[in-house]
Amino acid sequence: MNFFEKLIKGLRDTLIITRRNLVRYVRLPRLLFFSSIQPVMFLLLFNYVFGGALGGSIHVPGGKYIDYLLPGILVQMVMFGGVQTGIGLADDIGKGIIDRFRSLPMSRLAVVAGRTFADAVRNTVVVLIMVGVGYLIGFRFHDGFANAVAMMAIAVLFGYALSWAFAWVGMAVHDPETAQLASFVLIFPLTFASAAFIPVQTMPSWLQVFVRNQPVTFVADSARHLALGVPDGGATWKILVWCVVILAVFIPIAIRQYKKFTA
Repeated sequence: MNFFEKLIKGLRDTLIITRRNLVRYVRLPRLLFFSSIQPVMFLLLFNYVFGGALGGSIHVPGGKYIDYLLPGILVQMVMFGGVQTGIGLADDIGKGIIDRFRSLPMSRLAVVAGRTFADAVRNTVVVLIMVGVGYLIGFRFHDGFANAVAMMAIAVLFGYALSWAFAWVGMAVHDPETAQLASFVLIFPLTFASAAFIPVQTMPSWLQVFVRNQPVTFVADSARHLALGVPDGGATWKILVWCVVILAVFIPIAIRQYKKFTA
């Protein structure tokens, strides 16, 4: 089998595994429901609990906290979606599903790639739901339809890149609970020590150095730039570089980790 034939087979196998994971959401719609309800709760709680206190420090068109908040919540949501990739793969390992795949003449890339693609589709659906809820409570795009689509796309891309990182974590620890705990050790400091929910200038000066130079801040600033038309300070190209680097690092090591189960 030449390289081209291997590539076609790999893509076909990946689409089959992607479909397998998407069908699971169709047959178990509660998975998609609970994937959506948590970020909706975060959106409502942050907006109505912290919005009054933080509204005066927000510098966006219209001055509404919900316009500042929603892009940050989308970033948090796709990060949590990436964690689910690792948990799902760890669960498949524990249930012996990976062993079944190992006995099939399929591409070794397909299982991991299919899972990440399916979770990217899920993240896209949840992003659309979140934007819809945001519109109901006052969020508005200020920079046109094309940039609105670009904002959602860059959030999903960031989540897709992280899903490869968490796929490696899930396969490395083999256990869903451990995968979740290990992932949240990274998720929480990156999410809350960022510009996702509050302006950087309100934080202590020593913390601002870290916050201004980490990827969650870049993707949040880029999303606000695309949604609201505010300056991004180069955040868009910086987060695209981050996504390329994350994928370049974690796709090979995730596949190598998977091969340990198929050797």
